[in-house]
Amino acid sequence: MKAAIIFGSTSDKAVMKKAADVLREFGVEFSAHVISAHRTPELLTETLKTLEAQGVEVIIAGAGLAAHLPGVIASQTQVPVIGVPISSGGLGGLDALLSIVQMPKPIPVASVGVDNGANAAYLACEILSIKYSELKEKLAAFRIKMKADFARDNSLSKDGGVEL
Repeated sequence: MKAAIIFGSTSDKAVMKKAADVLREFGVEFSAHVISAHRTPELLTETLKTLEAQGVEVIIAGAGLAAHLPGVIASQTQVPVIGVPISSGGLGGLDALLSIVQMPKPIPVASVGVDNGANAAYLACEILSIKYSELKEKLAAFRIKMKADFARDNSLSKDGGVEL
């Protein structure tokens, strides 16, 4: 199982590192690339060809402002693309979010919330878990632990009640 993380600028690194951290947590091999859809389109095309030849099965693409990168990637591959809108400029990431979720058919891009690289990686793991049973088991164990941690941290009773 292999993923790729692609983002348009080194200024996006902190958001995209959250995706890398989750992929590492689940043992998903990945590579990371800084490539601009506008400034280095030829490099993007060549990189996508290389990634497909290497067996990449899901791509997480982060971009701010007009956020064309996830859509351009999706237009050049049949590998699922998850867009991460990144807050930059004066609109707090809303421009990037709308750009990613409003992809014209039939070239879809999944999207997560603004600056939510971690959720993109969780979604990538869920996509990969369709094929890889060991990843499905890791996700199931993660969810069980998440529920137990939530109940413990919020002092919930078995019926969800809480003391006030």
